[in-house]
Amino acid sequence: MRAVLAEVVWGITRTDTYLAAQYHRLARRKGKRRAVMAVAHSLLVIIYHVLREKKPYEELGPDYFDQLDTERTQRYYVRRLEQLGFNVELAPAHIA
Repeated sequence: MRAVLAEVVWGITRTDTYLAAQYHRLARRKGKRRAVMAVAHSLLVIIYHVLREKKPYEELGPDYFDQLDTERTQRYYVRRLEQLGFNVELAPAHIA
């Protein structure tokens, strides 16, 4: 079952979904193999809850982690650009 879940996760990594975003986020920090096992565990938990509660799976979207703490994400990218030698001034975007 572990090998089957790992193969499923390798396929998921090439999609534009929450689980793919989770994989890429974890792979940067922990490595590809550990990230695959972590996402396989998440997939198993999702399958369990879908079967137990008899409710369809609701996709959170690939940008779920960016929306968790937008201020932290904003500070990270500003700091990163400043480290690269850019002066950064943020202004809110005008929505038409």
